[in-house]
Amino acid sequence: MTDSPALRSAHELTASFAEGTLSPVEATQDALASIERYDNAVNAMLFTDADGALAQARASESRWRAGAPLSRSDGVPVTIKDMFLTRGWPTVRGSTLIDPAGPWDEDAPAVARLRESGAVLLGKNTTPEFAWKGVTDSKSHGVTGNPWGADLTSGGSSGGAATAVGLGMGTWSIGTDGGGSVRIPASFTGTTALKPTFGRMPMYPPSPYGTLSHGGPVARSVHDAALLMDIICGPDSRDWAAMPPPVGSYADALDGDATARLAGLRIALSPTLGYGHNDPEIEAAVRAAAQVFADAGAVVEEVDPGISDCVDAFHVLWFTGASKVVSAYGPQALDGIDPLLARSIREYGSEASASDYLDAMAVRMDLGVTMGAFHESYDVLLTPTMPIAAFPAGQDAPTGWPSDLWTSWTPYTYPFNMTQQPALSVPCGLTGDRRPIGLQLVGARHAEALLLQVGDAFQRLTDWHTATPTLITD
Repeated sequence: MTDSPALRSAHELTASFAEGTLSPVEATQDALASIERYDNAVNAMLFTDADGALAQARASESRWRAGAPLSRSDGVPVTIKDMFLTRGWPTVRGSTLIDPAGPWDEDAPAVARLRESGAVLLGKNTTPEFAWKGVTDSKSHGVTGNPWGADLTSGGSSGGAATAVGLGMGTWSIGTDGGGSVRIPASFTGTTALKPTFGRMPMYPPSPYGTLSHGGPVARSVHDAALLMDIICGPDSRDWAAMPPPVGSYADALDGDATARLAGLRIALSPTLGYGHNDPEIEAAVRAAAQVFADAGAVVEEVDPGISDCVDAFHVLWFTGASKVVSAYGPQALDGIDPLLARSIREYGSEASASDYLDAMAVRMDLGVTMGAFHESYDVLLTPTMPIAAFPAGQDAPTGWPSDLWTSWTPYTYPFNMTQQPALSVPCGLTGDRRPIGLQLVGARHAEALLLQVGDAFQRLTDWHTATPTLITD
């Protein structure tokens, strides 16, 4: 990566703020310059509030000069996926059905915690309509591209967030993940993203996708993701399902010799989960990543967890939620949304019965039991995040793919929304034509601290997360 402040880590930025060698204003100006430089090509930002961001940055600069920052992350520039309520900014969720006039008088929990920390809010990221699919395009805001090629998809549904982070349009972003929505774009854009255990990051209002939907950090490194977790996992009484705040700091737990923690760690490598198929370059990169852990002293075994593809049950849960979202806008709403979403709701959601829903929940519970038993033998499960690399932007699926539904090409992400387990995606390679490859690390429920430690160790032993995207080097 270049030495631009926009591409420095959160820790590097705040260390410079404390030393007085860089100010939050300069960091914010550089992030805004990156938006100005790249966003016409990639369309990652729904809108940018430059004046508001600079005012926040000046306030942060004053606090650092007075030796009284609000937090150790005060002044770090951040963008927000347009699924999170933001006070004073519209939240239209990628849809023309929502009136941007508002009123917008409330922050989502994570946004509120970011404001309290002194982070500088730059603007909102693009998302597909109601965050329903694994690529980022919408009738309202167009197509979002990729830092490694504006003509490549960013993935989704947090594609705007990942592309913004990858190009230095802010150090961090926060995204949602109901079936892979932070991990898919992390894999495609060479960024890092964590889906924590359900309830770890408070969410409000409740997602119509129910307990499938998580929120989590998008960053350029595991360490930055851990710093952001320390902020966004703060308590909020509006989420009745939220877990108690974590004890201690995720970021502090990464101090010391992280690689030493790998010695004796029990790691299962499952390149296909027993049912998937990968492009050869993907599988080779994931196997090479597993070898990094083995060389560092982990006990790595190739073993499948003994699950089958839960896609049919996932479709019932996902599209009944989508049907409920759209029905709130009246009987004609299906005619005004993404045509593939409308078709999928009709096929999987609107006709599902209560019995169908309960059957899907039974599949989900059985899957959770199987994975719980699996993690009694293995600390971490490794899979590809995605079986493919990024394909052309503006398509719902790769060219010639047998299905245009996003779940047909994301077999390794949605199972862990069904089980609510934490899952982390980190870069682990590039294809021959320089498209990023993601490695997924899955832990037992509530084990996000362990995943962050293991992912951080991997990034200390490799440099894939520091690779500079094509749009920056060209």
